[in-house]
Amino acid sequence: MLRECVPSRAGILPASESAPKFPKRGKLEACPTLGNWLVIHSFRACRKINFWVEQATGLSRRASNPPDFSAASCRQKRAGSPFHPFIRHALLFALFALCLVGSPGSTRGDLSKDELWKRLAPFFSPPASLANDLGSYSSPLKFYDGRPVRTNEEWLDRRQEILGKWTELMGAWPPVLERPRIEYLDQEKRENFVQHRVRLEIAANQFEEAYLLVPDGNGPFPAVVVPYYEPKSSIGKGQELRDFGYQLAKRGFVSLNIGSPGGTAREPVTGEAVCQPLSFLAYVAANCWNALANLPNVDRQRIGIVGHSYGGKWAMFASCLYEKFACAAWSDGGIVFDEARPNVNYWEPWYLGQDRNVKRKPGVPSPDNPRTGAYKRMIETGRDLHELHALMAPRPFLVSGGSEDRPQRWIALNHAVAVNQFLGHTNRVAMTNREGHTPTPESNEQIYLFFEYFLKHVEPNRR
Repeated sequence: MLRECVPSRAGILPASESAPKFPKRGKLEACPTLGNWLVIHSFRACRKINFWVEQATGLSRRASNPPDFSAASCRQKRAGSPFHPFIRHALLFALFALCLVGSPGSTRGDLSKDELWKRLAPFFSPPASLANDLGSYSSPLKFYDGRPVRTNEEWLDRRQEILGKWTELMGAWPPVLERPRIEYLDQEKRENFVQHRVRLEIAANQFEEAYLLVPDGNGPFPAVVVPYYEPKSSIGKGQELRDFGYQLAKRGFVSLNIGSPGGTAREPVTGEAVCQPLSFLAYVAANCWNALANLPNVDRQRIGIVGHSYGGKWAMFASCLYEKFACAAWSDGGIVFDEARPNVNYWEPWYLGQDRNVKRKPGVPSPDNPRTGAYKRMIETGRDLHELHALMAPRPFLVSGGSEDRPQRWIALNHAVAVNQFLGHTNRVAMTNREGHTPTPESNEQIYLFFEYFLKHVEPNRR
C-alpha cells in the first residue's frame, strides 16, 4: 500500500528503506502502486515536453535525434533528466502528494463497511484499567429518588426526567422552527461540491450567514451540522484543521456550517429566548437540523453534528438535547464539569453561568468570583454532563479527546456505555485521544471515518 512508502530524493521508497542515498535503478518498482505508475509516466511526459520546448526555441543539441520516451528508458535515465534537479524534486513531491490523495486505500470515502469498522473498533473500548469504572458519578439508570430503572419503558420515563431537570435548570427553548428560511446569496464550484453562501433563519426572524456545501450528484446525501466560532474555518477558509464541513463535503456529505449567533461567542445574540446561552446554541442547531432535513437532496434520517472546542460543547448539547441527530462527534470541548481545567469553562456566562442580576468576571470560580446562573444550581444539586451523554442512547457518539478530554473521561463515558448495554446495544460510545487541544490530521480522520460508518453504512438508531 502507498501509505507504507516514504518520499525520497528519487521518488517513492518502501518504508523500510531509510538510507538517504539515491536508490539503485529499479528500486521504485519495490513499491508497486498507482503512484509508481504516475511517477514513471510523468517523467516520460516531462521529457517529451522538454524535447519539444527545445525544438521550438532552437536550444536542442540533438534536434535530429529525438529521445527514447519508453518507460524502460525513463526509469534508466531519470537521474539525467533535462530538468533542473530542484524542478525534478518538486515534481516528485507534488506527484507523491497526489498519490496520497488519490491512490486506492486513501481517505476519500471509498472504504467498505468492514474496512471502516476495522479502523474504528479500537476506539469503542476504554483502557483495561478504566473498564467498568463508574467513579463517583450518579447512575443515569436510577431515578432521582433512587429507584432503579428496570425496563426499557422505564428508561423512557427516566430519560424524560433527565431532560426535564436540565430544561428546568437551563430554561426552556422557544418553539423549534419546522421550516427555517434559507436565502441563497451566491455560490461557488469547489472541487466535487458546490458551496452556497446563505442567510439562514436560526431562530424566529433571526438570521445568520452560513455556508451550505452540497456534493455533486442528486443524493439523497447524509449531512452534518458544523458549528464553530465562525463558519469560514469549517469550510477550509480559516483556521487550519477545523475544516470539518469542507472535508466531509468532499466525501459526499452535505454540510451546513454556522457561527456564533451575532458573530461573538462571548456575547451571543439570543433574541427573546430565556434559556442559558449554551442551551440556545443547541436550539439553533436543532433549527439547522430542520433546515437540512427539508432539503430534497438530504437524507433526513442521516444527519449528524460535529464541532471542536466551543463547537464541541455546542455539538454535545445539541445532539444530547435534540434526539433527531443520528450521531455526533465532540472534539475536546470538555465532556464533564472540571474546575481544575480552566478551558472546561461551563461556568462562564456565555455558556451556563448567565445570571441577569449578577455580572461575574471570566475565570475559574473562586470565593472572590463565585459560580452563577444555571451552572451554580447544577453543582449544588449534583448534576454533571454524564446525564446528558445518557440521552444519546442508543445513538452513537465519538469524543475526539485532546488536552481537555483525556482517557480518564472514560469513567464518565462508562455510564453511557451502561445505558446502551441496558437497552441491548454495544459499540455506541467511542473516544480517541491526542496530546494537545488542537485537532490533528489523524484525529480529524477518525472523525470522518466515524461519520462514514454511521451515516453511510449503518441503519440509524432511535430510542
